[in-house]
Amino acid sequence: MIGYIIVSLASGILFGILDGVINANPLAQRLYKVFKPIAKTSINPVSGIVIDLVFGFIMAGVFLLLYTSLPGATGFVKGVSFAFLVWFFRVVMYAASQWVMFNVPVKTLLYSIVAGLGEMLILGVLYGLTLKPTV
Repeated sequence: MIGYIIVSLASGILFGILDGVINANPLAQRLYKVFKPIAKTSINPVSGIVIDLVFGFIMAGVFLLLYTSLPGATGFVKGVSFAFLVWFFRVVMYAASQWVMFNVPVKTLLYSIVAGLGEMLILGVLYGLTLKPTV
């Protein structure tokens, strides 16, 4: 239980850091200009931190729930499998929805997909190397 709490907190913090790096770098800023007309002009850092921490706990918990069902014989491979699963449902489906509903440049969507894959792989590997269900 203590290990789960520590990894969940670490992954929530990592989520926030990775989101910042992915969304605040100069390339992302240029690509995301398409959202400027609807983007907030300021952010609420407390809400962002809380949301990322909650996501860390939820994702670590889901990883543990799915652990035995994930492909792979090692925690590392299970973490990568989990990363691809979450990436598809979180990132790819969101990008596909944006492509269908909004006039978003393909390069912006591709950046989101690739950056999201990197983020999910980092988190999945973290889970795979540090979490194992207790029986």
